Amino acid sequence: MKNQDSILIFGSSGQIGKSLIRKFTKNNYKVIAVTRSIHQKGYQIKTQANYGYLELEEVKSFNEDNLSRLMEKSSVCINLIGILYEKKINYFNLIHSDLPSLLSKLAFKSSLKQFIHLSALGIEQAVDSKYALSKLEGEKKVRQNFKGSVILKPSIVYSVDDNFTTNFMRLLSFLPIMPLYYAGKTKFTPIHVSDLSNIIFEIVQNKTTGETIECIGPEVMTFKEIILKILKSIQKKRLLIPLPLPLAKLNAKLFQLMPKPLLTIDQLKLLKYDNIVSQKYKTNFDLKMSANKKFDEEINRYSFNWTSGGQFSKKKVN
Repeated sequence: MKNQDSILIFGSSGQIGKSLIRKFTKNNYKVIAVTRSIHQKGYQIKTQANYGYLELEEVKSFNEDNLSRLMEKSSVCINLIGILYEKKINYFNLIHSDLPSLLSKLAFKSSLKQFIHLSALGIEQAVDSKYALSKLEGEKKVRQNFKGSVILKPSIVYSVDDNFTTNFMRLLSFLPIMPLYYAGKTKFTPIHVSDLSNIIFEIVQNKTTGETIECIGPEVMTFKEIILKILKSIQKKRLLIPLPLPLAKLNAKLFQLMPKPLLTIDQLKLLKYDNIVSQKYKTNFDLKMSANKKFDEEINRYSFNWTSGGQFSKKKVN
């Protein structure tokens, strides 16, 4: 029999997944967390949940039988799976389009009450980015397969567990120079992971369906402003140099050869476009779902990891 309080989460080991597990289990929801490797990720996931409210499921093959079995035990499915760069040819389409299509189709077939899909903000204009096109195609297929689905389009999601602020803190702690792509003018509306988790929790509690929601934080900042705030937080001074596009492309080609690329050509293309409200969809603020955490205040909570003296260092007063 289907447990009406079971939340099925794909992508449970990422920063958003772990935050959602904490949020839902704390509020007495049962969570079924899907991972491809319990051995590698299980211990990270288990520590997030209240005892007795988490079920771990290892799924190495996303075939219909495996997925249908999980859907039958759930009432809500949340898909958080996404990648920032391709490991193989056509991997963006596989992860961002084909997989959401399959999950939404099976969720509808299993009569789930809600299907919540995480996409991305600011991708409508990025027609030269494979990442953006695959995300848009995924949104289209999800809506076709599960008409009452909720599609979330967050800006940069940050926290101590992210791959954005922490990467820049690490780089800026030892690099003497930081290149600014497109002169650092690209705009973002960062949202803290706990604010995004609260939004998703409210969507489930309110039984919201059929919405596309742009999830944003309370501030609009340029890329350069973000870097300056991070530098202030880790108490470093670095030379910020606008990089001409030909040099930026060469830079990206070198970076994308790394096992975990710092920057790829596709990401460089995406950086051309502002990551702010499009006016095409409702925002979380329009729906009375606030996101109030301030970027400066939140990164200061964990930036000591990259300051001289660590947690015992004293913040400099300007």
